[in-house]
Amino acid sequence: MKIQMKQEIVDITERIIARSVTTRAAYLAKINAAKSTTVHRASLSCGNLAHGFAACGKDDKQAIKGLNHSDIAITSAYNDMLSAHQPYQTYPDIIKKAVKETGGVAQFAAGVPAMCDGVTQGQPGMDLSLMSRDVIAMSTAIGLSHNMFDGSLVLGICDKIVPGLLLASMTFGHLPTVFVPAGPMPSGIPNKEKARVRQQYAKGEVDEVALLEAESSSYHSAGTCTFFGTANSNQLVVEVMGLHLPGASFIPPNTPLREELTKAAARQVTRLTQQSGNYMPIGEMVDERSIVNAIVALLATGGSTNLIMHIIAFSRAAGIIVDFHDFNDLSHAVPLITRIYPNGEADINHFQQAGGMALLFKELIEAGLLHEDVETICGRGLSHYTQKPVLEDGQLKWVDGVSESGDKTVIATVAKPFKVDGGLKTLEGNLGTSVIKTSSLREGASIVKAPAVVFEDQHELQAAFDNGELEKDFVAVVRFQGPKARGMPELHKLTPPLGVLQDKGFKVALVTDGRMSGASGKVPAAIHLCPEALDGGLIAKVRTGDMIDLDGETGKLTLLVDEQKLAKRDNALFQVNGHHQGMGREIFGFMRRNLSSAETGACSLFDE
Repeated sequence: MKIQMKQEIVDITERIIARSVTTRAAYLAKINAAKSTTVHRASLSCGNLAHGFAACGKDDKQAIKGLNHSDIAITSAYNDMLSAHQPYQTYPDIIKKAVKETGGVAQFAAGVPAMCDGVTQGQPGMDLSLMSRDVIAMSTAIGLSHNMFDGSLVLGICDKIVPGLLLASMTFGHLPTVFVPAGPMPSGIPNKEKARVRQQYAKGEVDEVALLEAESSSYHSAGTCTFFGTANSNQLVVEVMGLHLPGASFIPPNTPLREELTKAAARQVTRLTQQSGNYMPIGEMVDERSIVNAIVALLATGGSTNLIMHIIAFSRAAGIIVDFHDFNDLSHAVPLITRIYPNGEADINHFQQAGGMALLFKELIEAGLLHEDVETICGRGLSHYTQKPVLEDGQLKWVDGVSESGDKTVIATVAKPFKVDGGLKTLEGNLGTSVIKTSSLREGASIVKAPAVVFEDQHELQAAFDNGELEKDFVAVVRFQGPKARGMPELHKLTPPLGVLQDKGFKVALVTDGRMSGASGKVPAAIHLCPEALDGGLIAKVRTGDMIDLDGETGKLTLLVDEQKLAKRDNALFQVNGHHQGMGREIFGFMRRNLSSAETGACSLFDE
């Protein structure tokens, strides 16, 4: 029986299609021109080709010379410092063997950088975080530019890595592409306990020894961090776009099932190449409906606000134009049906145990919230993804997922959701346009009308907190954090002090042209404010003591200062104060100057 799509979802999809008609047509024409009716390496000269397989073994050389078997590119974000990416160390050999068994060849095309926002929070290196996404995209493009390859296997997990890999994959949209995850680490101490210790430390109640013990009990093993931040939001989004094998996102690393899924992903990409007779390039597979599906799932689960900018950016790489208002309007149409920290106490492993992705797909499809009839790496239709992978007698199989939640405090139903909306709003007013995540806020916390306290740097706020200067109702205005000013670092370090003040009963909020971590949400925060201060946004004229009205219910963000008075004010000047020097920041000036606004993806790869 065909399920009736919710009309609001259909209408928003149609307007995205209409808005993107010219850019999408140009994109499809571009990737169509890049297609080949034979293997891509057939266009190389003998000298080119000899360079391309010089280091291969005899069998692989013979297969590549034959020009009738696929050559698959492996792009990996492996490094052994970061827990999420350390498991990828063994993947290339596993993949090469699996592809060889199909008659093809897999070559390691590119290694891309992978930085951890958890390591760089509050540090100078955080200023490079968002820009690393574009570096990853360019690094991937260099690896794929040899024109040796007929398909692509992409290995990445965390914050900017997956979006960067997606940007490049959409740019090489003529290649069939499969994303290969590595899975989350086992659960450590509860995330709520970790947050409690952080706030105790912020209040001076525990020392660094206790804080480090709590942190290392939370981040303790190979695999993705278990809270529902950007890394796990990435995995959910990629699976909903049909780029993972069904149920692959949250299987733990270093397990038999994980290894079999990696082998299966390697085999699957060979079934999508031109040589297979079942050609399905990523640029055709991912369309406007796929993007809407990704946003719907992100909202239904209360995922990371970082994905707003990332989805806008990689959609644009595919000729699809999405903006803040699409997220806002979809949020009105999509209920919140999971509670995963910071939107609840469960972690991603609890979500998996309660039914995981298979149950999420089932619930959203049956409610008419997802476009089911889309292409995926497994063929047409998201119904493939209502199944989960299992091992039976050592053989990988997919079976039907559970029909109802194993823990209704973690996964609810569309009929009885945790919230009737997706907990994301666009805020607009004379200060500009921003977004706010409301899914994690306490009842009544989404409205704050209070005097501004202006900071030019997050460390200034911490110093004011330490000096006892913030024991009051206020709106923290942290400016010159935008893409062009600082590269848009995350301001997650602000959460503990503001949370402490909130717990004391003060009405506090944050307004910034920067961004917050995917793990944030307790404090009402108007983030991604456009235009940013360095682009002449009104935030550059705010003075300490000015009244600000942040209303997360009506979607208003207003500086309550007379327009004539504002007209007489000069914009504050950005004081570089060394922010563009040290820890590599000095070599990123060209990129920082060319980053677009947050509303257009904060990307340096496209014109504004």
